[in-house]
Amino acid sequence: MADLVRYFGTATGTVQGVGFRMFVQQNASELGITGWVKNMDDGTVTMEVQGTQEAVDRLEEVIRQGNYFIKVQSFGLEVRDVIAMERRFDIRY
Repeated sequence: MADLVRYFGTATGTVQGVGFRMFVQQNASELGITGWVKNMDDGTVTMEVQGTQEAVDRLEEVIRQGNYFIKVQSFGLEVRDVIAMERRFDIRY
């Protein structure tokens, strides 16, 4: 099994009301990443992502790129401790 890494991330920009959480969940799941994503009251979206460094790097690229509706102004990642036995990527409310 590859070495896992985990990061806490915060995205700002046009990231609420545009399907951003589902976009992150779908791409994370396709890359084999676990964790969660959640809208915050201040208009940002926070998340924790866990997977191989390569997969997390790819997800970061996809998030920064966004799409026609999603416009990410900033996206920062901070290292967190890996959570053993995590199996899914959830949208939190």
